[in-house]
Amino acid sequence: INTAEQVIKKSRFIGIAKHCTSWKDAQNIIKEVNDNHPKSRHICFAFVSSGSEERCSDDGEPTGTAGQPILGGIKGEGLSDTLCMVVRYSGGIKLGAGGLIRAYGGTARLVLRVSPTKILIPRATIRISTPLSNVGQLYDLIGKFHGDSHDEVYSDKGDLQISITCDLSVLEELKESLTDATRGQLTFVDDIGEVIDS
Repeated sequence: INTAEQVIKKSRFIGIAKHCTSWKDAQNIIKEVNDNHPKSRHICFAFVSSGSEERCSDDGEPTGTAGQPILGGIKGEGLSDTLCMVVRYSGGIKLGAGGLIRAYGGTARLVLRVSPTKILIPRATIRISTPLSNVGQLYDLIGKFHGDSHDEVYSDKGDLQISITCDLSVLEELKESLTDATRGQLTFVDDIGEVIDS
């Protein structure tokens, strides 16, 4: 959990950011933060998953003055799989709708900018089978497309079955190149899409 805070017109705003991949996990973290700040006036949040699920809450603040600005902060930073909360301890001075939007959005951006980020690169894994006579071209193409080979199995018939993982953006081009280089002497056994941390 990463934190950052600021005081605006005697109100203390504490930004909390956490990598979170599911709404269920986010709910557990929100409960934990609520338990840790029982005397706070409001605990507003926004959550964005890599599957484009978005949720936010104003937690009693005027509609659209807290959750939406926090959500805007997450999206503005280009993040996903992120839960961002802002805890407010009121200082007794009213901030008005514009002041609340700036305070919640600003605190969210503050904590998000000091939090470490991971770049997720969409990658895919394919499994192919080809005669051993194509092994040289196969490994050349894996290198050319910055792929990784694994799970190699050699059959009694003289075929190689191998899994290849590469960036999703070059997958179709790799498949075409493999087909061309082996003159069609390959079979695509399995396609598995996944996201891998880099």
